[in-house]
Amino acid sequence: MHRILSAALLGLGIIAPPALATCLSDTDVAALFSAYEAGVPAANPVGLTASEGECSRDKFNAKMAARYGEPAGYKAGLTNAAVQQRFRHNSPVRGTLYAPMLLASGAEVPAAFGARPLFEADLLVRVSDSAINRATNPGEVLRAIDQVIPFIELPDLMVSEPKELDGAGIIAINVGARLGVMGRPIPVSPGKGFGKSLETMQVIVRGDGVELDRGQGQDVLGNPLNAVIWLASDLARAGLALKPGDLVSLGSFSRLLQPRPGLAVEVQYLGLPEDPVVSVIFR
Repeated sequence: MHRILSAALLGLGIIAPPALATCLSDTDVAALFSAYEAGVPAANPVGLTASEGECSRDKFNAKMAARYGEPAGYKAGLTNAAVQQRFRHNSPVRGTLYAPMLLASGAEVPAAFGARPLFEADLLVRVSDSAINRATNPGEVLRAIDQVIPFIELPDLMVSEPKELDGAGIIAINVGARLGVMGRPIPVSPGKGFGKSLETMQVIVRGDGVELDRGQGQDVLGNPLNAVIWLASDLARAGLALKPGDLVSLGSFSRLLQPRPGLAVEVQYLGLPEDPVVSVIFR
């Protein structure tokens, strides 16, 4: 691929660095999308700046939208300090979600659902008011959403060397968006108690009934609704906005975990109304 070859030559001192920022070429993006469709590892995007990653992501999402329809919403990734450290990036990143990605709780999914399949505890909110784009604190976000939805995200890092991905590379691959499993929606109560419960909830990941990991609401930017504020700001920077009906994935409340055939996974949110559970079975 042109971008990857150029990076190698640059490292050998054979060519000078480009004068202007460039994103992945159309050829590289077409190859990335073909690998995504086939569920096979793609070549790692290398040497990208954050802005080049965003440009590459936008090209990739043009192909995704042509194949899967208009976005169902967005995901805020790298909203957890531990995940930021893993990918050597000190701020959140944005990806796009499409309706065919979103499955119902209890779904059976192949363990090899992508080239580099993983799972993690997450949470969705549904936008009910465009005022969310002007929200500056979690309380204002709470007044502009009508549902909180338990969510197990099933990301796919999709490249040949996932450990070499950095923040810009994560952006370029649409933050690994592949699939996710949605639980029963929880109606939002606008009172302070509901917002506080999102911050203090305990999120427990179990596999075959055994605890695999746990986190808490404040692991995501201090309060998971802060992820919505960041996402709205990032969309505005690109001339976009959240609209009623959009779903927003808030980020990871657990480490990234590896699926295997036969594993039954559930995530429980202790402290939310009725301590809800969402589940997926890998086959």
